Parts: sequence; structure tokens; C-alpha cells
Amino acid sequence: MRGAGGPVMHIAAFVIPVPEAQREAYLVWARDSAAMLQGLGCLEVVEAWEDHIPTGSRTDFRKAVAAEPGERIVLMWQIWPSRAVMDAAEAAIAQDPRGSEPSEVPFDQRRLILGTFAPILTVGRGAA
Repeated sequence: MRGAGGPVMHIAAFVIPVPEAQREAYLVWARDSAAMLQGLGCLEVVEAWEDHIPTGSRTDFRKAVAAEPGERIVLMWQIWPSRAVMDAAEAAIAQDPRGSEPSEVPFDQRRLILGTFAPILTVGRGAA
């Protein structure tokens, strides 16, 4: 999707290893995080729990995050109206005093994969 000033959306995507025993705690954390992100301009947050992940001969989702026995993979993405809105939200989160308080994040943040993307083709729901 493109507008007069360039892309009209920006995507942040995550691959997260979550202990299966922490599924409910993760869901609580995800709901709280999504509410905060939406308050900062995020248009959509999708959290998807592993359903079927084939084992690759060279790489796969599990290998990518060094998943341990008993962990499941979550694929999460956020849709932002622009890179600028996403960057402003990240800056606001960094300045929020709640961000410096210890919290119970129910996964090992050091092993998640994060990337942001500018769409080059959008087909289907919400495509212009």
C-alpha cells in the first residue's frame, strides 16, 4: 500500500520462543503490551501460537531462536501506519517509567528475533 508520501504502513515482526507452561502468562503479557501499543498508534497486533513447525534441514523457526525443549514458537506482528509513528512509539516506551520497572516477561528476550519491514505488495484484507 502506498500513499502520496510513500508506504502507508510499516510492519514489525517477531519470532519468540515461549515456554509452553507460560502460555497463559504470555497471553496476559501480550494483551497488556498490545493495549499499550494501540494507545501509541499501532493499528493491529497479531500473536500466533505455534501450530505446526516443520524441522528444516538447515534452519527453521526453532533453530533460529535456539528453542529449548518445552518451548513453543510465537509469531507476532504489529501493523503501524508508518515508520515514523512506530519510531515515536518506541521512543515513548523508552521514556515511560513503567519501562524501567522489573516485569515478568514470560520468555527469554535475548533469543527473540525482531525485524521491521516496509511492504512492497499487499493483497487481501485492507489492501488498497
